[in-house]
Amino acid sequence: MRAVLQRVSEASCKVNGKITGAIGLGFLVLLGIEDADTAEDLQWLAQKIANMRVFSDENDLMNKSLADVDGRILLISQFTLFAQTKKGNRPSFIRAAKPEKAIPLYEQMILELEKLTGKKTETGIFGADMKISLVNDGPVTITIDTKNKE
Repeated sequence: MRAVLQRVSEASCKVNGKITGAIGLGFLVLLGIEDADTAEDLQWLAQKIANMRVFSDENDLMNKSLADVDGRILLISQFTLFAQTKKGNRPSFIRAAKPEKAIPLYEQMILELEKLTGKKTETGIFGADMKISLVNDGPVTITIDTKNKE
């Protein structure tokens, strides 16, 4: 599982011109799921996201988590995070999980993040053509891959 966390002052997702999810301060999380991913990967990644300390404290140091700043999460499915670009100029997405595997894990991630943060996780629509708007705060952008836990 791969996630790209972007610290945002605001973010939203539109599908067919309608907002499906929107947040103020928090994380826009782009989530990629591959066939090898497990429930253990999901648990580990959800903990990382919920507890990531990248919000500024009173000394302007990155010491605060989502909970500390009353932040929210906008979670977007993003199979292109598993693009293979070694050969040619057209990326291959063979490592990305098919919807029958990815959708249940995506839905489980939504529930796990809600459990860990105590707040509704805003979302896009899995597999839809989404238009994402964001104001990256910092900018702070962090990538996390469950295959690189150590």
